[in-house]
Amino acid sequence: MKHPHKNRISGFIKLTRAEHSVMLAFAVIAAEIILGFKITLPLFVLALLPPILVSMGAFAINDYFDVEVDRKNGFLNRPLVDHTFTKAEAVCVYLVTTVLGIIASALINPYVFIITLIFAGAAYFYSYKLKEVVIIGNAYIAFSMAIPFIYGNYIITSILNPNILLISIIVFLSGFGREIHGMVRDAEGDKGVRKIRNIVHYFGEKGANLISAALYTVSIFLSLFMFFFMLPFKGNALYLIPMAIVDIVLVYNMRIYFTKNAKKHYGLSRNLSLAAMAAATLIFIASSIFYLSL
Repeated sequence: MKHPHKNRISGFIKLTRAEHSVMLAFAVIAAEIILGFKITLPLFVLALLPPILVSMGAFAINDYFDVEVDRKNGFLNRPLVDHTFTKAEAVCVYLVTTVLGIIASALINPYVFIITLIFAGAAYFYSYKLKEVVIIGNAYIAFSMAIPFIYGNYIITSILNPNILLISIIVFLSGFGREIHGMVRDAEGDKGVRKIRNIVHYFGEKGANLISAALYTVSIFLSLFMFFFMLPFKGNALYLIPMAIVDIVLVYNMRIYFTKNAKKHYGLSRNLSLAAMAAATLIFIASSIFYLSL
């Protein structure tokens, strides 16, 4: 017999997508380390709260609006679909985490407060309507993956560092590609329930896969560009070797969507792309620490 409290805990983790919050936290840390990690411990801890909390709220409100889509797509383990949480509880989670995240950002500095406030609002409007807007909805999700690096930059300094800008572009492009693949995976439910006219609707699955592959390819070339031209990654073997492995994984992931049995591997693709992006963030951290220690 399953313990009800354990079900609620696991349901909360699924509702708020805790793994994404961890990735955002590491992205913020990566930016701080690249800029020399000139930060006090209290500020370091406080700075992690806004991206984590706002991300949790964003996923909770997304599930609220997407419960019928998730049911249509067969996501029966989603907490609102299997009734682990009610829609009202999802809204409460959204409000509490979002408000706390905004309050925490206000205690840091005006730059991070504005960034947090804008994306907290954008998260709601994405789930409510922007998801249905061609390209803009996809771009928002990709930008939300990149913004933690910029956010981390403004924790340290009010000047945007070139490395942070380039990393943000890489993450944006690969995140955009991953988001388009997500649209391909969810095409049946998006079309049948919400009548969403997105990139898949206008370009078809093959066209969408080509666009995704192009975005991934540019991000891969930029990641290699950093090895040749951008300190602390220039000539840094601790950056090149693991990043090359990540790039190979992304190429393999792209290939999945052009095979005949692609649908059988959608779950694998989602996990591979998420793992690759998480690994890239850790690589930015490790290679920067290695450079700073020399």
